[in-house]
Amino acid sequence: MFQQARTIAFYTFIEALRNRLIWLVVAVALIAIGLSGFLNELAITESRQIQIALIAAFARFAAVFLIATFVVTSMVREFNDKGLELILALPLPRAGYLLGKLLGFGALALVPALLFGALAWIFSPFAQAALWTVSLLCELWLVAAFSLLCVLTFSQVMSALSAVMAFYLAARSVSAFQLIGQSTTDHTLSQNVIGFVIDAVAVILPRLDQFTRTEWLVYQTGNWSSLPSILAQSAIFLTLITGAALFDLYRKNI
Repeated sequence: MFQQARTIAFYTFIEALRNRLIWLVVAVALIAIGLSGFLNELAITESRQIQIALIAAFARFAAVFLIATFVVTSMVREFNDKGLELILALPLPRAGYLLGKLLGFGALALVPALLFGALAWIFSPFAQAALWTVSLLCELWLVAAFSLLCVLTFSQVMSALSAVMAFYLAARSVSAFQLIGQSTTDHTLSQNVIGFVIDAVAVILPRLDQFTRTEWLVYQTGNWSSLPSILAQSAIFLTLITGAALFDLYRKNI
C-alpha cells in the first residue's frame, strides 16, 4: 500500500508542476516585493518594519490560498474525469489513495514555504526566518488536509473553498474573539452564551494565530521553544482531519 501511496503522491506533485503552480508562487513573491518596496518609499518611519510585515502577511495568505485552491480544483477535476473511480477500481485500498494524496499535497506545500521562507531571510535573521518557514509549512499542511476533507464532503469548488477559508479565518481569529469577550465587563445571558460558543469553537480549532507570526520577522521575537507546541498541534489536528477524511471517503458509494 505504501508503494502505491508514494506513486500517487509523486504524480500529484507532477500535476502541480504541469499546472505551473510554481510560477504562480514566484509571481506572488515578486508582487509582494513590489508592494512592499512601494510602501517602503511611502512610509515616513519604520519603513523596513512595514515592508517586512507586508511581505510576511501577503506571502502567508497567498500560500494558503494557492494550496487550498490547487487541492480543491485538482480533486474536483479528478472526480469529474472519473479518475477516482478508475484508481479505486485497482487493488488499492482507499486509505492508500488518501495517504498518497496527502503526501503529494504535503510535498507541494514545501514549494511556497521554502520560497517565501527564503524571501523572509532576505529581510530578517536566519533563525527567525527558519522558525517562520517551519511554522508556515505546518500551517499549509493543515490547510491542505482540511481542503481535501472539504472537497470529499462537498464535491464542489466554491463550497469546499468557502469552507476552507472559513476554517482558516476562524482558526486565526478565535483568540481575538475570546479576548473581546473576556474584556466585556457587563455579562448578559446572551453574551455568556456567545462566550461559551466561542470557547467551544476554540477547543476544536487549531490555534493558527500562534503559527507563522509576523512579529517574528519584524521584531525578532520568535523563540524556538514555541515550535514544539506548533508541531504538536499540527500532528494532532492532521490526525483528526485525516481520520475524518478517511471516514468520509469510505462511506462514499463510488
